[in-house]
Amino acid sequence: MAALGRGLRVLLTRIVVRHRRRWLRWGSLLLVLLLLGAGGLGWYVRSIPLPDDPRPVQASILYYRDGRTILARVGVADRTDVPLAQVPTPVRRAVLAAEDRDFYQHSGVSPRGVARAIWAGLTDGGTQGASTITQQYARNAYLSQEVTADRKAKEAVLAAKLERRYAKDAILERYLNTIYFGRGAYGIQAAAGAYFGVTVDRLSPQQGAVLAALIKDPWRFDPAVDAAAARDRWLWIMRAMESLGWAEPGAAAVPYPAVADRSPTRDALSGPLGLVVDAVESELAERGVGRQVLHTGGLRVVTTLDATAQTAAVQKVTRALAEQPFGLRAALVAIDPRTGGIAAYYGGDRGSGYFDDASAPRPPASTFKPLVLAEALNQGISYRSRWDGSSPRKFADRYGVPLVNRRDLQCADCPLDRAMELSLNTPYYALAERVGPDRVRRLAQAMGVPARYGDRPTLVDAANEPAPGRTRSDIALGRYPVAPADVATVFASLASQGERRERHFVASVDDIRGQRRYTAKPAGVRVLAPAVAADVGAVLRGVLDHHGGVPGRPAAGKTGTQQYGDTVDVQDAWMAGYTPRLAAVVWLGRSTPGPVRDVRERPINGEDLPLELWREFLVAALAGTPAVPLPAPARLGRTDVGDVAKPQAQAPVRTPEPAERASKPPATPTPTPDESGRPSGRPPSSPATGGPPNGKSGTTDASPGRGADGSPRPPAPGRGPDAHSGLGR
Repeated sequence: MAALGRGLRVLLTRIVVRHRRRWLRWGSLLLVLLLLGAGGLGWYVRSIPLPDDPRPVQASILYYRDGRTILARVGVADRTDVPLAQVPTPVRRAVLAAEDRDFYQHSGVSPRGVARAIWAGLTDGGTQGASTITQQYARNAYLSQEVTADRKAKEAVLAAKLERRYAKDAILERYLNTIYFGRGAYGIQAAAGAYFGVTVDRLSPQQGAVLAALIKDPWRFDPAVDAAAARDRWLWIMRAMESLGWAEPGAAAVPYPAVADRSPTRDALSGPLGLVVDAVESELAERGVGRQVLHTGGLRVVTTLDATAQTAAVQKVTRALAEQPFGLRAALVAIDPRTGGIAAYYGGDRGSGYFDDASAPRPPASTFKPLVLAEALNQGISYRSRWDGSSPRKFADRYGVPLVNRRDLQCADCPLDRAMELSLNTPYYALAERVGPDRVRRLAQAMGVPARYGDRPTLVDAANEPAPGRTRSDIALGRYPVAPADVATVFASLASQGERRERHFVASVDDIRGQRRYTAKPAGVRVLAPAVAADVGAVLRGVLDHHGGVPGRPAAGKTGTQQYGDTVDVQDAWMAGYTPRLAAVVWLGRSTPGPVRDVRERPINGEDLPLELWREFLVAALAGTPAVPLPAPARLGRTDVGDVAKPQAQAPVRTPEPAERASKPPATPTPTPDESGRPSGRPPSSPATGGPPNGKSGTTDASPGRGADGSPRPPAPGRGPDAHSGLGR
């Protein structure tokens, strides 16, 4: 062993001697680089001065898509600086627990905080960023919000210089007076008034935690916007304070404090445009432009809204609702199918922070029949194939409950295009059963319906329904709730010949120096073959022509009516359609389930006020633009694949109902066949049957003990054989 050791030492000595010059050369080079790096770092630090005063706060301006017409000004509405001594210690600790627990230990940049943020990101458990409070103040007071290495480096340098110039309490005071808390409140004094109606010195520890939660996301963690998310964030902060010894044990068990529904400081964003500003703010936050910089950074934001279309939407909806009973609500969303940009948006007239009907899921009724047709065309089934439109019919996934057409219209040998015009339920239910409801669901999601609304998956039965987690052929009747804005995206995908583009409000953002911060680049995703979209469009043009069309413009569309429970009343009334230049959706209903009636106490069907409003809007929005033709139909698929054994021309026969449902007289007499064998004339209109949604959650709920056609239900698991019971038309 001793000899082996001596041999190794000799070998190592020879290697060192042989490579001494090379090591000395590389070592010298490394030393020079380190010295140059240190000198360069010193020069970089000296090159970034710490200003005496923060940059002035400036409001941002939102423009219509022309880049010249101002849509809204978004900026600080309320700010009152207060000394740190007026901020209760528990409130300060709540902010520290939420944003920077080591604030009084680090020197501006916290390695521990950076490590904690990296670990939280790797484990998907993080709610705390890497920036210290000093860094956040440096960014908000002196820098832009752009996410670049240069900005982060400057932020760190300024944070270090701030720590040398000011005491910790002075930095915290500046931070609390400049941070944005939402609702137009800039600084903690304004936030105390906006959320609790008190001055900052009267805030309780629990109220302070509510405000601390808002710093991370002043919109999402506003309890008036997302109560569940706000409470979760608040509880996390309260538990953190307990674990740090900054709050009494059990403090997190105290009830969540009452918060004002809305701040008067947001009145500047009242009216329909208030919801547009909210949507723009949320979209920018998702793209890295924070809410603080939008309200204080003097940005120039060009939206996708068209001034003519937006004015038309607001005027037409306002006028239509003014003539109807109190409580009727409306949503209108219009999308440019060429870009995915929202051209007009109406979700309510109360303004920023209020409920947005355009984003609330509702049963879309027969506006979903075109999706079933599109999937059938995908599978080689022609829109001229013939199907059994008899009423009633029984289907396997309805647990023995018969399905009916409106007013029991009969069309025992019915081409799919004619069945679409008559909005017959039975042939499209059979078609959905043939092509597969799951395939229709996947197509709907590809065309613009999100996979989830909150924590609830879309287009499937809920937990208390007959087939939880599954999609039944009821998707053909539009029974699964979908938001009007998402229905608009679906129809925009049809209008763009099968290409879906991301729906968006923001076209571009420039900072206060005129430098471009963001540009929308909506790439199209092919979700339908152009020939399939053309055939669906041809059928929907026939539907719209059946209802009078749009003056001077080729257009396609589909109405929809969802009945309220087992009554003759209507719950949701829809019109969805498009031209090649604009896709638009109109919804009418109530904030909570209830009958939708006009001033004469008649049910409002889709072909009534929604269609009229949609048509008037489209004419006004497209005024002065050239008419563009719809693509010619490709006439895809086979015609011999329907469920009618021997095609026979047969007119729809109207089966009289007791008291004619006492709703609305027929538009024409009972239709008779035309020369082609297709039924001619317009069949009478009447409510279909349906079940109410659960308000904001967007779920539907059947009337106990009744089927979709109002007949008694047989016993079945859960809530009955057809928990939604609603028929779309």
